Amino acid sequence: MTTSSLAWRRNLKALERNAHGLWQILKALASTDHPLLAHLIPIRRCNLSCTYCNEFDNFSKPVPTDQMLRRVDKLKELGTSVVTISGGEPMLHPQLDDIIHHMRRRRIVSGLITNGYLLTADRIQRLNRAGLEWLQISIDNVQPDEVSKKSLKVLDRKLQLLAEHAEFHVNINSVVGSGVSHPQDALAIGKRALELGFSSTIGIIHDGTGQLQPLNDEERRVYHEMKALEKRSFTRVNAFQDNIALGRPNQWRCRAGARYLYICEDGLVHYCSQQRGYPAIPLEKYTLADLRREFHTEKSCAPHCTVSCVHQVSALDAWRAPQWPAPAAQPANGLVNIE
Repeated sequence: MTTSSLAWRRNLKALERNAHGLWQILKALASTDHPLLAHLIPIRRCNLSCTYCNEFDNFSKPVPTDQMLRRVDKLKELGTSVVTISGGEPMLHPQLDDIIHHMRRRRIVSGLITNGYLLTADRIQRLNRAGLEWLQISIDNVQPDEVSKKSLKVLDRKLQLLAEHAEFHVNINSVVGSGVSHPQDALAIGKRALELGFSSTIGIIHDGTGQLQPLNDEERRVYHEMKALEKRSFTRVNAFQDNIALGRPNQWRCRAGARYLYICEDGLVHYCSQQRGYPAIPLEKYTLADLRREFHTEKSCAPHCTVSCVHQVSALDAWRAPQWPAPAAQPANGLVNIE
C-alpha cells in the first residue's frame, strides 16, 4: 500500500471513529442504561511475565471462538459502545481476527490491548482487514529488565511496522510507578511514539497486588512532563491521576458494573481487572436491572483506584445519580482484591 493510500484510509477511519464516538457520547448523556466500555478477555495466558502484573498466567487455553462471539452478541444486546480485547496476551488467541470482525459487523467500536511482541507486517494487515479501530501497547522501559521485557529496544521495530502498515489508531502508553527503575524512560517512549505519528499517554501502575504506591519526586516530574505531551481528547480524561501521583484519594462515582464491564475468560462480569470477584454474574445472565443496580452502587475501592478506563467512562456521569453503599452481602472490604 502506498503512503498516500495508507494516509487516506487512516483519515477515513479516523472520521468514522470520531463520528461514531460523538454519537456514543450523545447516547451516554441521554441514557445511563447501557455500558460505554467493556474489556473482553479471550485468553488469560501471556507470553511475558511482568512482575507488577496480576492479569496473566502461563497455561490457560483460548476461550472457544463460538463462546467469544456469543459474548460479543450479548454486549451488543446490552447496548455496549466500545469493546476492548485484552488479556493475558489476546494475540495468542488463534481466531482473534474473527472476533474483531464480528464486533465490526455488530457495529461495536473495536479495540485491542497487546504487548506487541507478536506483531508482524502480515499480522497488522490482517487486523486492518478484520476492522480493528484502535490498538494500545504499553511500554515500560527503554531497556528490558527483570521487571518487564516490554521495552522500547525490543519493540521499536514493531512500532515502525505499525507506522508503515496500520490503518487503525495506535496509542503508546508509557508508565511510572511501582517497579519501574528508570522513570525518565517514559519521556523517551512518549517522544518516540509522537515521532512515529501515534498518540501517547502515561499511566501510573500499581504493584503486584493491585495497590497504589505514591510517586516519588522524580516520578512526579516525569509524569507532569509527559502530561504536557499528551493531546487533548476524551480518552485522556485523566486529571484523577494528579491525585494518584501524590497518593491522595479521588472523590468520584465509579460506574463499574454499569458503564464499564470486565468480562473474564470464564464469561463472568466483574468491576474491573483489579477487583475480580464481584458481582461475578455470567454475562449471558446480565440484565438491565444489574446495570442499574451497579450504576447506583458505591465502590469502596474507588478513592484509590488507578484503573484509567473506569475513571474515563465514569466521567460522563459525574454530575448525576448519587450512589449508596454496597449491599451487606458483599465481602467486608466491599470487593475482592487479587493477590
